[in-house]
Amino acid sequence: MTAKPHVESYYADTTHTVPDHPRLIGDESADVCVVGGGFTGLSTALNLAENGYDVVLLEAARIGWGASGRNGGQIGGGFSTSMSNIRRWVGREDAKRLFDFCEEAKAIIAERAEKHGIDCELTWSHLQAANKPSHLDELKRAQNDLEQEYGYTGTTLLDRESVREHVESDAYAGGLYDPGGGHLHPLNYCLGLARAAREAGVRIYEDTAVTRYDSGASPAVRTADGSVKARFLVFATNAYIDNLVPSMRRKIMPVGTYIGATRPLGENRARKLLPSNAAVADSNFVLDYYRRSKDHRLLFGGRVSYSTIMPPNLPRAMRAKMLKVFPQLEDQVFEYTWGGYVAITVERTPHLGRIGDTIYFAQGFSGHGVALTGIAGKIMAEAIMGQAERFDIMARLPHTTFPGGRLFRTPTLALAMMWYRMRDYLP
Repeated sequence: MTAKPHVESYYADTTHTVPDHPRLIGDESADVCVVGGGFTGLSTALNLAENGYDVVLLEAARIGWGASGRNGGQIGGGFSTSMSNIRRWVGREDAKRLFDFCEEAKAIIAERAEKHGIDCELTWSHLQAANKPSHLDELKRAQNDLEQEYGYTGTTLLDRESVREHVESDAYAGGLYDPGGGHLHPLNYCLGLARAAREAGVRIYEDTAVTRYDSGASPAVRTADGSVKARFLVFATNAYIDNLVPSMRRKIMPVGTYIGATRPLGENRARKLLPSNAAVADSNFVLDYYRRSKDHRLLFGGRVSYSTIMPPNLPRAMRAKMLKVFPQLEDQVFEYTWGGYVAITVERTPHLGRIGDTIYFAQGFSGHGVALTGIAGKIMAEAIMGQAERFDIMARLPHTTFPGGRLFRTPTLALAMMWYRMRDYLP
């Protein structure tokens, strides 16, 4: 096996099993060929295989090598943009359907974990923290919107004092607690999905990058040592599409995000930091997010970059961000720091679409991929099986091409993000 190993991280060092899959050598055929071995691709492949389809899945590195095996593990509700934006784009009726998709996405995680015995530390508890009073006002409006438009009840609006029931920090003006959100060990969940897909009959190949594809009535993909002919292709590569499909690449921007894991804090200290075991995300545009691990570490994420260059002094910079929230951790350093890329879209909503009649894709989950990838894979599978109504609703979401072309899109985005970052510092 010569595939790239998983990036060095807390997740990679705490996986249960990491089976090897062969490299594709020779020519294969299938009903469906899925390109990408993360949450989206595995969800698509598993749903299709469970319905009797012959599926081949190709992964350029290893299963869960990209964002699916490196992310913050947070299961949030809704989209990265507001539901009021969604209503403005697609109307009230389809916005309600899209919200229901988001709720189904969370249910899919619970169902898959139980059905397939995936030990991924799945926990239901989530807090959206307000960094300043204006954020708390926004959270109150969001709570009212969820209740009145979508019938989503059970969230609790918290003031500065009551938020400490969930996080031992003076950094917040309040928050919105949602017992319907949660967190998990993403790499173990991803590997569990792969096991379930194999058991359902999916043929998985690692270390098998697709170099080009043929579209039309009889699509096919080519690799260095083989090919796959299929009735349908699915591209589930997200931030790692590179230049394989330029029309997809123009709709997303890969953004680097970073996480640190402390040494084990001990059960009592870890529980005191996060008493309700909530996954926490703050309300800044460039947000901090964190949670407890099963072995009582703090996993703390934050900071972004818009280039392919790792930020200098990452452990020190990440520790400084952590200490602004938890100054009581002054005695702690990170045992692990790592990063990876997520794909964002201009509108901060997933981008699902077709290329002709035989190629489907999903990308650009914009920070909500732990949950939304599962429903995206299910909806793409439904469309391939001839039931495209739900796919078409998701595909109605508008998606603007990033400005600037290949040469200038990154500096253009960085300038725009600088404006939003400056707003984070305003009262």
